[in-house]
Amino acid sequence: MTEPDMTESELAVDIKTVQYVGFWPRLGASVIDSICVILLTYPFLYLIYGAEYFDSDGSVQGWTDFIITYLLPIIAVILFWIYKSATPGKMAVSAKIVDEKTGKKPSAKQCVIRYLGYYVSILALGLGFFWIAWDNKKQGWHDKMAGTVVISDNKFSS
Repeated sequence: MTEPDMTESELAVDIKTVQYVGFWPRLGASVIDSICVILLTYPFLYLIYGAEYFDSDGSVQGWTDFIITYLLPIIAVILFWIYKSATPGKMAVSAKIVDEKTGKKPSAKQCVIRYLGYYVSILALGLGFFWIAWDNKKQGWHDKMAGTVVISDNKFSS
């Protein structure tokens, strides 16, 4: 727990003593996030388009589909990063995103760059995500672009 009278700089993580979160826990977090998105979006898509929606070969059925399937999840992920420094999946694996240099919450700009970096990370057959496994700081290309790292937020570790 944090003390109520601590300043924001005191709440920053000592970036030299952190434990970086690697590939497998982050993959697990991604699976959890994907399940959350499906559980939230599919009922709306079913109510609006019916069961036929799921049998369709088209990638987008209209503006409503685009908003529910793509736009709302993008906004939700970025807002989670801004306000919680983590998505539900990252929270489940006790991880959080911080600024690489300061250990503070990432800025809104960093969060947007990080999300756009997901597309760069996946373009080369996902190499930008696999990079997490080999990098010293466990950064994917999206982390490097945004200047962020994913660290352990385990309250029980010393």
